[in-house]
Amino acid sequence: MTAIPSFTGDANPYGGGDPYADYRTADFPFTQYADLADRRLGAGVIAANDEFFAQRENLLVPERAEFDPEHFGHKGKIMDGWETRRRRGASAEHPWPTAEDHDWALVRLGAPGVIRGIVVDTAHFRGNYPQAVSVEGTCVEGSPAPEELLGDDVKWTTLVPRTAVGGHAANGFAVAVEQRFTHLRVNQHPDGGIARLRVYGEVVPDPAWLAVLGAFDVVALENGGQVEDASDRFYSPATNTIQPGRSRKMDDGWETRRRRDQGNDWIRYRLAAQAQIRALEIDTAYLKGNSAGWASVSVRDGEDGQWREILPRTRLQPDTNHRFVLPEPAVGTHARVDIFPDGGISRLRLFGSLTQEGTARLTARHQELGG
Repeated sequence: MTAIPSFTGDANPYGGGDPYADYRTADFPFTQYADLADRRLGAGVIAANDEFFAQRENLLVPERAEFDPEHFGHKGKIMDGWETRRRRGASAEHPWPTAEDHDWALVRLGAPGVIRGIVVDTAHFRGNYPQAVSVEGTCVEGSPAPEELLGDDVKWTTLVPRTAVGGHAANGFAVAVEQRFTHLRVNQHPDGGIARLRVYGEVVPDPAWLAVLGAFDVVALENGGQVEDASDRFYSPATNTIQPGRSRKMDDGWETRRRRDQGNDWIRYRLAAQAQIRALEIDTAYLKGNSAGWASVSVRDGEDGQWREILPRTRLQPDTNHRFVLPEPAVGTHARVDIFPDGGISRLRLFGSLTQEGTARLTARHQELGG
């Protein structure tokens, strides 16, 4: 795996102009995965021990952190992130915080899954970022309250050990723990501010829940679907096409650059498990002058299976949800949407149910990961 850069120390004080001009970041190898802490999936910051200067909910805002040098409130500088007050020691003789002192926030993942990497982003926290961070994970089904998660009977697994971080930087950490997690505890030592938290991984759904649903969207991110590859991600990520709900604006879908050749663009997906697909939707919501002209959908069964077209090349309309009922169920583990020649779609929905084999494999993986 590519070595992950480590950023430590203060950034320079803001000197005017573009506040991101001296921002420290890198291309992390795990960002190909979906963000399990995405608000669109239902993620939330359910508790924090301190949020004196800036609210904990800012951690999961999907847009990058913004900085306004003139924005002050009655508590001080208003930051676009989660910021706690400065910790103090017990007495004048010992005014410094102890090595154990730290602040924490509890994060409910939008979809349970295996975590491949975490980014603790300290954008604009130049001299007020934490000295170090650590992250722990646990798997607690249902909707536990904060006090339940903090109980002595809950087992937490270290995902990121206590590690020094840098200010005004994207601090990335690869995670190699093959377990299914539902909640995280983010710790900053001893105090300070974090702008954003991103948690990249693979969704691992509950097979019992999918069985109760019967027919469902077998490619949806929240149900365990995943984008494996795409021909183009110039304007927006292909993962947008399997996010919950309808697109609410143009960049909430998938849009490619303009082609100047005779090719076409495509996305390849892995389904939740082997499934029978009975109907599908291709939505071009908010893509009005840049929607795909035509689209086709194919499936294959297994990594080495042959692609079979289940929807022939079909004309698409701008800003429209297109629905198709298949003449007969199509069995597969992977799907591919091809758009012609370029442009974009906002959502792809593949409605069906898991086969007996698909259910067995998903159940086995769920159990192996501690679900």
